[in-house]
Amino acid sequence: MNTEKAGDIKLFLTGLAASLTALWGYLGWAIVFLVLAMAADYITGSVAARAHGEWSSAVAREGLRHKLGTIIAVGAAAFADLGVRVVLHSDAVLPFLRGFEWPDGFTMVVTFWYFLTELGSILENAGKLGAPLHPWIVKGIAVLKSNVTPAGEEEKKPE
Repeated sequence: MNTEKAGDIKLFLTGLAASLTALWGYLGWAIVFLVLAMAADYITGSVAARAHGEWSSAVAREGLRHKLGTIIAVGAAAFADLGVRVVLHSDAVLPFLRGFEWPDGFTMVVTFWYFLTELGSILENAGKLGAPLHPWIVKGIAVLKSNVTPAGEEEKKPE
């Protein structure tokens, strides 16, 4: 490929990225990356399960249900952000808060959290496929699992 053609491709891709950023902002990119990470996690998990003879359609459906839960959680955060914006632009809000611009804070935090969990799962799947993982990565994933899982289970216990 000649350098002029490569320059044209770079110019096109840069223009496309800038146009999409203007259209949907950084939150849009965060959601795109989350969806790509979810797809990569599902694919790498399926490949790792097949490689070890552990693939099961029931487990695959459960994985897809988890992905649906992620989408619902991001949607709920977006709904919360919308609610905050509605309140801030209403007459019911305190005068000093009127007109305050609320960023998509809840949505961005929830999206980023799930993006990180997807990346951790992708790394786990890579390890199952034989990719060498640095010990601090393995330890970090174990620490996250051991801290997050019991906290979630405590919340589910009936009173």
